[in-house]
Amino acid sequence: MDVDQFNRELLAFLAAASTPFHAVSALASRLQSAGFSPLRSDQAWSLEPGGRYYLTRNDSSIVAFTIGAEAAPERGMRMVGAHTDSPCLMVKPAPEKRRAGYFQLGVEVYGGALLNPWFDRDLSLAGRVSYADQAGALRTATVDFRRPLAVIPSLAIHLDREANQSRSINPQTDILPVLALRAEPGTPSFRELLRDRLLVEHPDCGVREVLDYELCFYDTQPPALVGLHEEFIASARLDNLLSCFTGLQSLLAADRRQSCLLVCNDHEEVGSLSTSGAQGPLLLSTLRRLVPDEVTLAQLVANSLMISADNAHGIHPNYADKHDDNHGPLLNAGPVIKINANQRYATNAETAGLFRLLAKEEGVAVQSFVVRSDMGCGSTIGPITAGGTGIRTLDIGVPTFAMHSVRELAGRDDAAHLCRVLQRFYNHSGRLTPA
Repeated sequence: MDVDQFNRELLAFLAAASTPFHAVSALASRLQSAGFSPLRSDQAWSLEPGGRYYLTRNDSSIVAFTIGAEAAPERGMRMVGAHTDSPCLMVKPAPEKRRAGYFQLGVEVYGGALLNPWFDRDLSLAGRVSYADQAGALRTATVDFRRPLAVIPSLAIHLDREANQSRSINPQTDILPVLALRAEPGTPSFRELLRDRLLVEHPDCGVREVLDYELCFYDTQPPALVGLHEEFIASARLDNLLSCFTGLQSLLAADRRQSCLLVCNDHEEVGSLSTSGAQGPLLLSTLRRLVPDEVTLAQLVANSLMISADNAHGIHPNYADKHDDNHGPLLNAGPVIKINANQRYATNAETAGLFRLLAKEEGVAVQSFVVRSDMGCGSTIGPITAGGTGIRTLDIGVPTFAMHSVRELAGRDDAAHLCRVLQRFYNHSGRLTPA
């Protein structure tokens, strides 16, 4: 695998995928270009051995799968899971604020965002808009302004001398983006501004009225290779678009002999309980349509394995004491197996053992992460998928700094190395359970 080419494509994907809706659109476009056929949940499916298919849910989650030319799904599906959402600032339904001579928009924090890094950034706006067309029919479309529209200015230290010691952030009052000087009477409303943007991006959409929207601000600084030797990847939304892209590239490179699946769910950062989240019915309903018979479905579940790919906490040189002494993953030292005795991660000895074997076959080093025993532990779609479907699951990821910041950092080699292991997993013709 050419690591440089992999990273060029990864950076392009990260730049395009400004929201979960844009991420799924980019994933679907790549799948369709590779010969995957789109499916619709409201229509009957006609699936064939060797076929490759995908479907979307809510425009923000996607499932892609192959029917093995040599192994039917009930003999065991090789599955990879990730999530499309990232912590961000979402625009409220009635957002217009006019204060002290400036025009601002009210925002709500989505997920567990680090708020300090959002200050003094060039922010743009993207997401999904619902609208009525000229005939009065309900339509939806994505929008992305793709240029700096707003900024959240910091309060000068002269006005808060304790800023570096004790400043806290009130998400209701302190992080409203500034878009303009206060609008004069007669200035279009925010929905009218969105209508104009729809006509720019979709000139034939026939929009009559914007009805509602799901829009978030994002940092316009593009993804980049950084470091003295360009050994790091810096970007927004590495958690967890890096895993979505890695899973996709692995699936596209699979040899099609085995039955394989990639699922990228929305709403992981807020608990996954939605129609398109991992606690929703998307994965299990897809599997039921692959094998409608309950006995055959039980065989599929028993013979399958899910690798939940979500970034891991790399050991930070300035905060090394935040890690367990023996479990501080290094950037560019290989993918990480994530383990938690309290089942915040779904890994067990069997699933971890298989991943280690696959990595060894690829010559890829593997690291382990266990949170300090005196600290709480985050979670992933792994335990949710395992508990909701019964499919054995393990949690892995590439080590990352600044997780949930507006800009995160990963190693330049780790995603490409993980891709090799996932491709080996997709092509694995042996049993997914111990002999």
